[in-house]
Amino acid sequence: MKCRGAIAAALILLSGAAPAEQVKSIFAGADPSALFADGQMWIEPTGDGNTLESWSSPDQVHWQKRGVLLRLADVSWAGADHARRHFLWAPDMRAANGKYYLYYSVGPQQPTPSRLGVAVCDTPAGPCKDSGKPLLTGGNGFEAIDPMVFVDPKSGRRLLYAGGSAGARLRVFDLAPDMVTLAGEVLVDQPPRFTEGAFMHERNGIYYLSYSTGHWNMSDYSVRYAMAASPIGPWKYRGTLLTSDRKFKGPGHHAFVQDPKTGEWLIVYHRWEGKGGDGPYTDDRKVAIQSIKYDLLGQIEPVRMSD
Repeated sequence: MKCRGAIAAALILLSGAAPAEQVKSIFAGADPSALFADGQMWIEPTGDGNTLESWSSPDQVHWQKRGVLLRLADVSWAGADHARRHFLWAPDMRAANGKYYLYYSVGPQQPTPSRLGVAVCDTPAGPCKDSGKPLLTGGNGFEAIDPMVFVDPKSGRRLLYAGGSAGARLRVFDLAPDMVTLAGEVLVDQPPRFTEGAFMHERNGIYYLSYSTGHWNMSDYSVRYAMAASPIGPWKYRGTLLTSDRKFKGPGHHAFVQDPKTGEWLIVYHRWEGKGGDGPYTDDRKVAIQSIKYDLLGQIEPVRMSD
């Protein structure tokens, strides 16, 4: 479970473009989503559990808080009939149909199943209006968390990837053209050692399914990936991309994004800093942006974390 009460985390952004990476800015967040729009890079992190907010930067150096995208109080179905409080976390924003769609988790899992929601936004800074009903509800061994939407640049197919933690099960769904309705489930093989936080991206005709493994607040949290000829597999497991080292612990829940100006691919992820031992850790998750490299076979080279 990623969110147990209010989350206050420093977000440290690192640029992978310079030979020596430097700290660029600090703001609250974890579980980042990222995209480029309107000449800027945008990040939508998990916040305090009550709101989801956006930040933007024209240069990955100077960041501006752009305000609230969605409030839990504005999600009418999120907790009105439940005695236990719920929270918002793990957003994912995608552009389509001249709008922006914000997918998010509502939890925790107990005493009721976790659910996914979707809100429609005029811009990446909002305002966003919830669709009025859950997009997907968990249960029967499946925890509905960590939504990620992929629009296949080759076919135009729109897919929702979700799931993890309780049951550690990945499920994939076709989205209808309206982006707020499921059109049916797509059966996929379970990738090796999948826990949560699935992400799909495509490069040069190769599809990359990446995901987090382990416990979100422990040193065993890491990012692994598989390759495929389609966005629904079959998966060819390729190993670990990000794993704990002596200085940084539990890297995970990531996103890939390509800078349209430079063509460079970046990975955006969170990690624990200043922690000893194997955990559990608390408080200050930090999110870093670093460049990634592909070898001649299209495999992603392991990311060496930097400060």
